[in-house]
Amino acid sequence: MILKKNINKAFYLFLFLHLLLWTLVPSISNINLPLDTIEALAWGSNLDWGFNKHPPFSAFAVEFFFTIFGNNDWAYYLLSQIFVLIAFYFVWKVSNELLKDKLYALMSVFLLSGIYFYNYTTPEFNVNVSQLPFWALSVYFFWRGINLNKNLDWILFGIFSALGFLSKYLFIYILLALFIFFISNFKKYKKSLNKYFFSIAISLAILTPHFFWLFENNFITLFYGLTRSGVTEFNYIDHFKNPIIFLIKQFIILIPFFLMFYVIIKKFKFSINKKNKDIIFLLSINLIPIALILTTSIVTGAKIRTMWMTPFYLFFGTLFISLFKNFIDVKKIKKFYYVFLFFFILSPFVYLAISLTDETKRTDYPGKEIARLVQNKWDDNFVNEIKIVIGDEWSAGNLSYHLYSRPIWINDLKNNTSNITEDKGVIYTGNPKILKKICPGVFGTIKPVGYCMIGKR
Repeated sequence: MILKKNINKAFYLFLFLHLLLWTLVPSISNINLPLDTIEALAWGSNLDWGFNKHPPFSAFAVEFFFTIFGNNDWAYYLLSQIFVLIAFYFVWKVSNELLKDKLYALMSVFLLSGIYFYNYTTPEFNVNVSQLPFWALSVYFFWRGINLNKNLDWILFGIFSALGFLSKYLFIYILLALFIFFISNFKKYKKSLNKYFFSIAISLAILTPHFFWLFENNFITLFYGLTRSGVTEFNYIDHFKNPIIFLIKQFIILIPFFLMFYVIIKKFKFSINKKNKDIIFLLSINLIPIALILTTSIVTGAKIRTMWMTPFYLFFGTLFISLFKNFIDVKKIKKFYYVFLFFFILSPFVYLAISLTDETKRTDYPGKEIARLVQNKWDDNFVNEIKIVIGDEWSAGNLSYHLYSRPIWINDLKNNTSNITEDKGVIYTGNPKILKKICPGVFGTIKPVGYCMIGKR
């Protein structure tokens, strides 16, 4: 059993081991970066205030790392874990304040090892992982804001709220949950009203360039989200089927979490004191976002994809510890640690085993070798550097990431034709049958993709 004086050490050891394992394991087992990370790097090579699928923050983050570490894969696994660890740290901070017991706060973070969003899926840095720290930070500084009413807390809440929204639009669900909590308890927190609206103004100021980009690009990002959720394909059955599937998937995802929690409980019994602002706050930040996204599925028939729920369960451990605090059997803590260690070790072991045995994954794509072959052919035919690659985020994005000249990525030629000249060195990727017919330069194929090279001889 961890002694109370060693709880801080245990927490920081957990963070260090999590960072080490989930940076090292994919770095060893994967040949190529995952799809979403390559996609973010493609966007990052040609930064804008938005992209065809998502808002820009994940691209900003990977491009910042690229300027420091270049095309070293381990750096992006490290980046992903930094985002996860910041989220864990602020879950720990919130748990300490609300549970008022370091042991319980530690358990609330350890319980997250039973949810695969916070281990198995984290090597792939994407918009879902990008939300994690800002979800936890927004909750933390909102809580401090309504209780301490300090300007700095509200300013930071506004900043982190905006960065979360710039990671993914689904961040709006936690912001709505916090707004509902604030309005529902307005009498208690009315002194904070002006500063709360000031924080919203800060968020809107940060988001303004992205809103302008949305208008200029016909809200392409929003329409992508609607298409992905299936809303554009109306079907009455979807209003019943998709919410039920959503609920079943959430229960399955949480089974390891419930197993971990079951170990330390004497009996599943709890009562909610409506006057206890701490428990009402925890219920709000955990259940309202899930209720809202479920309502979205019911009303629109949207298909809620499993990975979209990545940040929604960050405070589930804190909530359950708080609800069942009086029925936790301290004598079973040792058994709880064993179960925690089992899941903590199992997850990277399974990831490593699957990665080494399954050779059909995106992470087995020989992106570096393909870039080398393309570069050799380019050097045999042209004297200038490759400055632009055109095509989908995967084929062209991998070239952008692996080629030493770090060419910018462009999805298609819309509004970009004036920038395409042979002096800049251009490679088109795509369907080899089509490219071969229209390529005005040097054509080559590395199955199943065709490459058309246009440069200065």
